[in-house]
Amino acid sequence: MTRTLTRLLASIALLALCVSAQAEQRVTQPYLGITYTDRTETAPRDVHMHIVQIDLTAPGLRFTLSRPAGGREVVRQTTTAFLRQEGAQLAINAHFFLPFPSTDTEAWLVGIAASDGRVYSAFETPEQRYAIVVDAPGVNIDASNHATLVHRVDSAASPRGGNRVRENVTLWTTVSGSAQIVTDGAKTVPVYADAEHAGALLTPGGPGEPYSNARSWYDAVNARTVLGLSRDGRTLTMFTVDRSGGSEGMRVGEAADVLMRDYGVWNALNLDGGGSTSMAMEDPVTHERALINRSSDNPDGRAVGSSLAVFARPR
Repeated sequence: MTRTLTRLLASIALLALCVSAQAEQRVTQPYLGITYTDRTETAPRDVHMHIVQIDLTAPGLRFTLSRPAGGREVVRQTTTAFLRQEGAQLAINAHFFLPFPSTDTEAWLVGIAASDGRVYSAFETPEQRYAIVVDAPGVNIDASNHATLVHRVDSAASPRGGNRVRENVTLWTTVSGSAQIVTDGAKTVPVYADAEHAGALLTPGGPGEPYSNARSWYDAVNARTVLGLSRDGRTLTMFTVDRSGGSEGMRVGEAADVLMRDYGVWNALNLDGGGSTSMAMEDPVTHERALINRSSDNPDGRAVGSSLAVFARPR
């Protein structure tokens, strides 16, 4: 073996060692139409991600969102409790909710929400405009599992149309977040209105030191939950990253980059994150339903305003 070839092989081995040290992932297909990736990275910092991609054309799939209940809009419960209650195979946390922080068990959801065809929360101008945009769009999955983004009809032309959408769809299972962070394959993390950004979607402010373009709420490194769609609308992607157990979390823009680059996400919404970030799954062998990410709130996960559940067939 020549000295040049020996050096080349050594370089390849070193490169492979560096790559394996930086990233590890385990990909499984626990249910028909569902691919689950358990992934860790060491750059830009230590992170632990959970990515579920759902083939919406797979037979036997069904979705449901937490149903309206209580004296407000919902009764809070953990994502794992919702998964067990429904007897589903997978669930993630969804909407932001109010009041928060609070020990109240009843809450209002922020943004458009529908469960099994019943629309029970509308588009709105949120209190937390430093984080949540006005009339944030939603992802709607109809009874035939066709998924699309939905947007409020023009509020000036239809001031009472808070639960009406521009798209010709029936709201069936509908989830909203803080903003659309991927739009037609481009990153669209919102910015704050100031002298250089007239018409921007966010308003500076917030508790404590005010959020602004110099200190964006979206740039905080935290646990994140994101819901995305492929360009053809046939693949739904559920994403979480932890800020616990050695995982340091992500900026929203970093999550958007990963989803566009590695998972073919064309449009995506940022859902409630931080201590609310939860992904739970039924073990296909033992049938035990449990949290698969690591909550930064408590071992069982936070009692959240809503969760999105997926029913799937065994492989």
